[in-house]
Order: sequence, then C-alpha cells, then structure tokens
Amino acid sequence: MATEQEHQTPASAGNNLLGLGVGGGSKVERIKAESRYLRGAIAEELAQDSSHFSEAQVQLIKFHGIYQQENRDLRQARKAAGEEKAYQFMVRSRIPGGALTAEQYLVEDDLAGRYANGTLRFTTRQGIQLHGVLKHDLRATIRAINEALLSTLAACGDVNRNVMACPAPARNRAQAQVQEVARQIARHLAPRSRAYHEIWIDGQHVQTVGTPDDEEVEPIYGPTYLPRKFKIGVAFPGDNCIDVYTQDIGLVAELDDGGELAGFTVLVGGGMGMTHGKADTYPRLGTPLCFVPAAEALSVVETIVTIQRDYGDRQNRKHARMKYVVEERGIAWFRAELERRLGHAVADPHPLHWEGVDDHLGWHEQGDGRWFLGVYVENGRVRDTDACQLRTGLRKAIETFRPGIRLTGQQNILLTDLTAEQREPLEALLRAHGIETDPSKLGVKRYAMACPALPTCGLAVAEAERVLPGVVGEIGRQMEELGLAGERLSLRMSGCPNGCARPYMGDIGFVGRSKDLYNIYVGGDWENTRLTTLYAASVPLREVPATIRPLLVLWRDERTPGETFGDYCHRVGVEYLRQRAQTLDERQLSGLH
Repeated sequence: MATEQEHQTPASAGNNLLGLGVGGGSKVERIKAESRYLRGAIAEELAQDSSHFSEAQVQLIKFHGIYQQENRDLRQARKAAGEEKAYQFMVRSRIPGGALTAEQYLVEDDLAGRYANGTLRFTTRQGIQLHGVLKHDLRATIRAINEALLSTLAACGDVNRNVMACPAPARNRAQAQVQEVARQIARHLAPRSRAYHEIWIDGQHVQTVGTPDDEEVEPIYGPTYLPRKFKIGVAFPGDNCIDVYTQDIGLVAELDDGGELAGFTVLVGGGMGMTHGKADTYPRLGTPLCFVPAAEALSVVETIVTIQRDYGDRQNRKHARMKYVVEERGIAWFRAELERRLGHAVADPHPLHWEGVDDHLGWHEQGDGRWFLGVYVENGRVRDTDACQLRTGLRKAIETFRPGIRLTGQQNILLTDLTAEQREPLEALLRAHGIETDPSKLGVKRYAMACPALPTCGLAVAEAERVLPGVVGEIGRQMEELGLAGERLSLRMSGCPNGCARPYMGDIGFVGRSKDLYNIYVGGDWENTRLTTLYAASVPLREVPATIRPLLVLWRDERTPGETFGDYCHRVGVEYLRQRAQTLDERQLSGLH
C-alpha cells in the first residue's frame, strides 16, 4: 500500500510544474512544457524553405503522427559530397482496430504514389505508414488523410497511440462491442489541443495568450502529456492476435452465458522496449490487475493513464514506460492507487484462457452470410515486385469489389463483407497479380514479422525488413531438409532493442545488436503469453540460419507429441540447448537421424 507521502510526490515531480516551465525533467519534457500544447514552432518552420525541422520540432511533430528520418543508404555519399542528409518523413495514420473503408484505403494508396516512396506499410499496431514524404508535401499529405476521415494525430508521441483490437469482422454483437470499445478509448484519449488542426488542416497558426487552463485544454494529459508512449489493446476471448500482454493496458473481453459482453480483465505494465547494456531496462509482460464491467472500462482506462502521467519517470526516457512503475512499485500498490483515484474497490482479475493466435488469413465466413479473405503481406510492405504486384493487385481488388478493410497485428490485410459470388472473381484477380490467397502455401514466412529498420529508422542499428525474407527462406529450406516442413514457427526481427516487431515473444526473435550482428532469443509460447530468453548474442547475420539449425534438429528429435518449438526450448532451457548444440555431428546436422 502506498503511503500518503508517495501519493503527494510522484516521480514526475509535479506535472503542472513542468507545464509551467518550473520543474526539471528531460530535454523532451522541457520541449513539451514550452510547446504551447504541441504548437511549438512547427508552423513557422513548415513555412521555411528547408528540408527538415529543428531538434525541438522533431520531438513535437511526433505527436502529429510524423517522424523526421533520412535515407541512411545515402548518408556516406552525401557526406563525402558535402551535402546535407537525405531528409524525409514517415507519416503514420492512427486507425483504431485497423478498420477502414475501401475509400480510405484508396486515399492512402494514392498518397503513397503522389507524395511517398510508392509503398504502403501496415504496422504491427494496425496502422498505415507512408515513407519518403518530403517536408513541403507534409501538409497536403496530412490534409488528404483527414479529408478521408482518418487522422495522424497521436499515432506517435508521448500519448496513447493506436488502440489495437481483434480485426475479424463481427460475427456477433459482443465482437462488435469489443471493437467499439477500442474506438471509444481512441476518441477519449486523443489530445484535445487545437494545434493539430490549426497547423495541418486549417493552415492557420493561432498564438495562445497567457497560460491556458490545463484542465480545459488537456483534461487528461496536462501540458506535458505522458512521460513516454502508451499502448492499449483490446482482445477477444481466446484469441491473442493483438499480443495483449505487450500493451501498457490490455483489456481481455469476457462474455456472459448469453454471449453478451460482460466486461474485461485488465492487464497493466506490458512493453517490449529495452536498451542493450542497461539492466534496468527490459521487456515485460502485462500483469493482471482487475476485472471491470464493460460500462466502467473507459473510466478505469483513463484513471490508469493518469497514474502513468503522474508516476512515470520524466527524468530518464529509457525508463519512462509504465511497465517500470508497475514492476518497481508492485501490482498491489498500483491497484490501491487505482482504487483511491476511482473512489471505490475493483474486482479481482478473472482467469484467462487462450486458444491460440489467429492470423485470420484465408477465407472465413463472417456469420452474416458474407465472407472475408485474409491476405498475407510480407513484413507489412505493400509494393509491386516482379514476382508479386501486391500494391496494384490490392488496389484493383478494392476498387472492383469495395470490401471493408481490416489490418491485423501481424501486418496483414483482411478484405471483408464479400458475397459468395465475389469469391471466385476476387481470387482470379489476385492470382493474376501473383498474390497468394491460400495461407497453407506460405510456409514459414506466414508467421514472420519485421520492423522497417534501415534505411529509414533513425534508431536501427541493424537491418530487419530487408534481410528477414532471406533468413526465413533459409530456415524454411532447413526445415524441409530436416523433415519439419509444414510445422509452425514464428520468427520476429527488429533492427534495434526497442522491439517494434515484438521479438521478445513467439518462437524465435532476432534483435539487432550492431551492424550485421543479432541477439537470438528463443522459448516463447504460441499464445504469446511468455517472454523469450537470450540464446546467443552478437551472431553475424550470415551465421543466423546455421545457429538455428541445431535447435531445429533437437526439437525434431526430442520434442513431446505436439510440442511447439518455443515450448520445447522453454522446457529444456537455453543452457541445455547451448550444450547439446555443440555435441551434434555433421550427420545429425545434415538431417539424417
């Protein structure tokens, strides 16, 4: 139980003091405090004939859904030529539950060709990213997104970001209610400041006079918003397709005997990011906190956000996520603080039962006489290649059949609300563009994910999206040689330890350690309720498949019936795996028993 003094002196050292420019905090905290509710000098610098923003505005534009980046492939050549960096911008749309219309998708596709690099990227949080946008095209891009009734506001920055939800079309009223809860949370926790519309939509920058009332402008966040990014996901019973344990707040729906939405078991304190060499940073799974009736979910979520606002670490951004508040103060303290702020007790969390993770690929009945088709998108990148004209094929399919669109947490796309009569012509159209619609033919790549990493992400220390297909292909060939063809194996790769592809979950995770070097993690479970464990550090990229091969041999020869790769590695432990991998001879590694 927290003491009264603890309640009065949270780690933020007083959010309002920071907002008045009196308190301490990191450099980013001071930038937020002086920004006049996310205005800063964005409008002024946007009007300048330059290719990039200043350091302070780079922090603020994140709240508006924009990251300033550069094409790092060109860095050395431009530096040698005495030229500035090849600045460009990523624009991310916030799409609660990944649900959008055919018209909205086509607008994003148009913008990808008009202002971006000719590709769309589906994120691991069910959003859409446009890469390669130039500074002078930012306003036109964001205005067009908003005219399509989408938004980039709070897709990035120290606020609640895109709210995830199971994307499968509603088969019953309860599933529709779950998706509506995600939309309600997104609306409720969106920043209230007018800065976004003033700068990007109205095109008029309004100067604020004096100090606005915090409760009037940002009643939930206050003038310095949250200490760090904040993530929320809503899971349907039994299906952990949104990786609910990786969220700052995870809501797991529960249905009553009549199939109606009864409420949610609330998890808190999940998060993937860490920093190499810093033991006080680590990935963490969400901890069950309480059970709340459906009608009270929004109030409880808001209250949890305010606890993070007041107690999150504003001095050290690498230690600022809510998972550290939960881990260091304890779940009992967190629940007591929640109850104190709510003014009433909350119920104990209910036991959770998972049937697995449904990627929703292939054809499925919706339950209303219509169908949906889940289409695989390698690493979420929608582009045309010689082998597969994915971008062109999807666009033609969406223009022709006008389906609903849902994006998944595995970076894939669902085409929904299709009639039985539309199935065959849609299949034919997609096949004509080289797009596979049968997930059973995808092999190992079906369960692979990667973050963008190089050349655009400024945090990347190694490749991810561009090299994972090669790694997956080699591991797939090894599995065929070892008699493991058709077995499920999830592979996740991130170009840095922040873990945007959630590599600390699943069967195998690859995390960039330095250029062409990766830490390899193993031993997560198929339901994504258990973290992986470090197996090998700083493995050169060219040696990654060979490092995995002995583990595949051991799994094949020593697993129990039906045991997944992750469960096997977890059961025997990484020390055993390291020792046994050294004892395998060439005959065993070649695939012969």
